[in-house]
Amino acid sequence: MSHFEQELADLKDTLLRMASLAKDVVNKSVKALIERDDELARAVKEEDNAIDELEILVDEKSVLLLSKAPLANDLRLITVALKTSHDLERVGDEATTIARRAIELGKEPQLKDYIDIPRMTNMAMEMLDDALDAFVTADVNKAKAIVPRDKEVDALNKQMQRELAGYMVEDPKNITRCLHLMTISKSLERVADHAKNIAEEVVFLYEGRDIRHAANLGTDQQS
Repeated sequence: MSHFEQELADLKDTLLRMASLAKDVVNKSVKALIERDDELARAVKEEDNAIDELEILVDEKSVLLLSKAPLANDLRLITVALKTSHDLERVGDEATTIARRAIELGKEPQLKDYIDIPRMTNMAMEMLDDALDAFVTADVNKAKAIVPRDKEVDALNKQMQRELAGYMVEDPKNITRCLHLMTISKSLERVADHAKNIAEEVVFLYEGRDIRHAANLGTDQQS
C-alpha cells in the first residue's frame, strides 16, 4: 500500500469513528428522554464535542490529500468524506438538541407514552446504519434503497406534530411539553435526512452520479 493509499484509509477510519459516535449519541439522547436520565443527557454534549473534533480532523486530512492532486476516484472519496463528516456532525447536533429537551421534559410529569419517538429513532438509525454499511461495502443498490425510506420518517414526524398540536389545543398546560416533543420529533426527522444525504453521497462515490434530484430512483435501482 502506498503512502497516499494509507492516508486515504486513515481518512475513512476517522470518518467511521465519527459515525460510530454519532449513532451512539442519538441512541443515548433518546434513552435519556425515555428513562428521564439527566446525567446521560448531559453526557451526550461531551460526546458531541468529540464528534466536532473529528470533523475538524476529517477536514484537515481531506485538505492535505487534495493538495496531492488525487485521481478522479480518490477525489470523489475525499469530497464524499467532507460532505459525510458534515452530515455526521449535524447528527451529533440533533442528538444534543434532543438531550437538552429531555432534561427540560424531566422536570415535569410525562405527557404521554413514548411510542412514536422510539419508533422514529429506530427508523432513522437503521437508515444511518445502512448508509454507512453501503459506504464500507460499496453497495450502491443498498444506498439507493435508503432514499425513499426518508418519506416514512417524514410522515411519522407530521403525524406526531398533528397529535401534539391537538394536545396543546386540549389544554394550554400541555404547550411547553408539546413544544419540546415537537422539537425532538423534528430532530429525529433531520437525522433521517442526514442518513439519506450520506446514502446519496455513496451513490456519487461509486457511480459518479448525483441522484439528489433524481425523478425516479426506483428505475435507477433496477437498472
